[in-house]
Amino acid sequence: MPLSAISFEGPAEILMQTHITQPALFVHSYILTQLIGNKIKAEATAGHSLGEYTSNVYANSVGFEDGLKLVKKRGELLKESGVKRPGTMAAIIGLSEEQISEICEKAKEHQIVEAANYNAPGQIVISGDVEAVHRAMKIAKDEPYKSKLVKELPVSGAFHSDLMVTSAEDLRVEIDKIDFKNAGIPIFTNVEAEPVQDSDIIKNSLFRQLMSVVKWQKLIENMSNDFGVTEFYEIGSGKVLTGLIKRINPKAALHNIGTVEDLINYKI
Repeated sequence: MPLSAISFEGPAEILMQTHITQPALFVHSYILTQLIGNKIKAEATAGHSLGEYTSNVYANSVGFEDGLKLVKKRGELLKESGVKRPGTMAAIIGLSEEQISEICEKAKEHQIVEAANYNAPGQIVISGDVEAVHRAMKIAKDEPYKSKLVKELPVSGAFHSDLMVTSAEDLRVEIDKIDFKNAGIPIFTNVEAEPVQDSDIIKNSLFRQLMSVVKWQKLIENMSNDFGVTEFYEIGSGKVLTGLIKRINPKAALHNIGTVEDLINYKI
């Protein structure tokens, strides 16, 4: 696909399609890591959902070309799954993990709705069948929960939920075709929130990630408290992760590198 043309010129409605967005974001973040080189040297790495693939390439557990093949396939599978069984996701602000669990249990009614991202204290994303997610959104807004904010997300499917099981199995076939190596630095995975370097565990984590909750809050807590990370660089598009880390660990030093201007400002 003409990825650079779409990335630079759009149109936005094409770029925002999952099977295009994912390779575009992956290539963007990878190129930034190459431009940065050894001028910033990480002692550990992590990525939120798709970002875990860039983390793996950065940690040398998989090569760029193979990583891109997997990301392209992942995007195609997510697009297909959204057509086969439509799903959606919603962000819920101001409630605990226990409350979200209660809400999802009440909203299921023989469908799927469950936590998909534990992003930061009081910020959780749910995922599942469209009707079940809409029921959960209504329950979260009403008494006794009265969430501060409930917002459906502009996504093409129910990522990180049991609706992704078939896609995850198809992704496993592609993962098994790729030669993974032990990572050069620890990768804190989404599914375990723990540091991993063993190639077999890395492959299994990427497979499970598609249908499992992203434990981002726990991951950052473990990087900070157990691994001693005090400084974080978000490499790639936007500043979403920086905002989440600020809420998880207010004492951390935070940096963003996502544009040419950022590279200039950091004298890279």
